[in-house]
Amino acid sequence: MKKEETAEKRNTPGNPFPLDVLPKKMRDIVTEANTVLGFPKDYLAMSMLTAMAAAIGNTHKVEYNTCWQEYCILFVALVGRPGANKSHPLSFAMQPLIDFDAEQSAIFNEAMKRYGAAMELPLKERAANGYDTNPTEPRRIRFTMQDVTPEAVHRILSENPRGLCLYADELAAWFKNFNRYNNGSESEFWMSVFNHKVAMSDRKSSQSGVFIANPFLCVIGTIQPKVLGELAAGNRNANGFMERFLFVVPDDQSKVKWSSERKTPSFDIVAAWREIISKLTDIVPATDTNGNVIPENVLFAPEAFDRLVKWQNDYTDKCNAEESDTQTAIASKLEIYAVRFCLLLAIADWATGAKKKKAIDTAVVERSIRLTEYFRVTAAKVQGIIGEDGLTDVQLAVMSELPDTFTTAEGVAIAAKNGMPERTFKRFLREKRGVFFSRDSHGTYTKF
Repeated sequence: MKKEETAEKRNTPGNPFPLDVLPKKMRDIVTEANTVLGFPKDYLAMSMLTAMAAAIGNTHKVEYNTCWQEYCILFVALVGRPGANKSHPLSFAMQPLIDFDAEQSAIFNEAMKRYGAAMELPLKERAANGYDTNPTEPRRIRFTMQDVTPEAVHRILSENPRGLCLYADELAAWFKNFNRYNNGSESEFWMSVFNHKVAMSDRKSSQSGVFIANPFLCVIGTIQPKVLGELAAGNRNANGFMERFLFVVPDDQSKVKWSSERKTPSFDIVAAWREIISKLTDIVPATDTNGNVIPENVLFAPEAFDRLVKWQNDYTDKCNAEESDTQTAIASKLEIYAVRFCLLLAIADWATGAKKKKAIDTAVVERSIRLTEYFRVTAAKVQGIIGEDGLTDVQLAVMSELPDTFTTAEGVAIAAKNGMPERTFKRFLREKRGVFFSRDSHGTYTKF
């Protein structure tokens, strides 16, 4: 059995994106764009949520307890074959932020011209010519950045304390730069940013050290399945970097045919989306004396918090029973995302029509859990794709013959038929639990 055939089997339907977790206005945009433009719902829905997260930035937080606070930081990879229509939905979702940045760039350029003109004049002549005596160098306000060096990331982030989104149409170009700078320190920087931890840079190329107290950075981009192994290279599949990503993997990745029928949306989806994002970008947060954003705290309703805790406890019991390091590592990061989704969806409700921001209720928690469970399945898919590259021909043969559900005894028999000893098969079963298999009960397994 060839690896391509095994991968094709894994692409069977069964994990649709839970579109109903979105507010109705967002669902309508996604559905209309899917019908008229052919945008895959998975890609567009998550791209929209990421754009919203970037617009929110440091303005809001959710508090699990006094020592654990979360922000809407998302690392998202849109996974799909060539021609799966990944880039267009991403571009649609990010366009309002790009337009905002373009407007701010024009304002910045004019301010720089004025600043430059003032600095060319002697100090005593500035006021007489309508300039400040000691003008402050302008900073470019923005929500997005694309093809940037690590040094530029630190600088741009320090100039935008509200937060940013790295928008990389091809994620491969982003992580391939990691090995060009400080032998892997870049992945450590991004892992720290994911945790909203202090970011510092003292590189020789910087004129002065950069200190960012509350870094907020989302990441979103597209990637092909065959490149996932490169994303996991350099120890990134062992140090927690991979688990920080939310992988959007639609069940159907067929290339869409063109149609001679020219469809028109039943409403202006571009304007509707721009209106939603504008409500978030228009937020004017409070700041401290250093210019750092003071976030508004969104609270859990007591019963909602209890539901979230029960969900975490139930799955923790399953992880402990499975004894799968891969499954446990994925679960640990998804628990963080579940809390972040609660915050994001609560603010999304407000941005799409709720009169005021409310506490995170049980309904929001249930929606967040459903969204998290979607990404639990896709994380396992991605781990399977990456792990498949390391399988031997014998292991591939065994995998192809194993039924969707099997007992240990059935697996041992199939392994023996393909030349794999019982002891080797049981070790393979144990090591690949959470990657290719899950244990349903003692001695019974399901193949992903």
